[in-house]
Amino acid sequence: MKAVTATLAAVVLMAGMSLAQQSAMASKPEMRTGSANVEQSLKDMENQWAQASLRSDGDALGPMLADDFVNINSDGTVSTKSETMERTKKSKWETSALSELQVNAHGDSAVVTGIWTGKGTDSTGKAVDARERWADTWVKKDGKWQCVASAAAPLAK
Repeated sequence: MKAVTATLAAVVLMAGMSLAQQSAMASKPEMRTGSANVEQSLKDMENQWAQASLRSDGDALGPMLADDFVNINSDGTVSTKSETMERTKKSKWETSALSELQVNAHGDSAVVTGIWTGKGTDSTGKAVDARERWADTWVKKDGKWQCVASAAAPLAK
């Protein structure tokens, strides 16, 4: 089961990275000029996502997630955009914090990685006290960034 989950996560991340490489049309100087702005924008959006989770505000995720968004949760389940938004509404977090954020931009796409620390109850009412390593793939569509894929794996405490 762990092998299947790891394989799924690897496939989603590789697909996102492949898309990122293919869409990197800007020249290197242009990428350097705007990279700080892209990096900060995506870090801000990741933090908005964590804050929306803390407030159980699944609707706040709507504009951030692409319609074809796919989420590989740390338990190995796969969720769509609407399922992720619904899970967020049902979850009750005391803590939802991000750390070690890193952004790797490639033109109109980027991969953001980090660590999430959360404590509370998940959408099923199960108590959670966890740390997870995650990776999100973002694509700039019609001038705005949207997350197209997310994958998470549990970390030892």
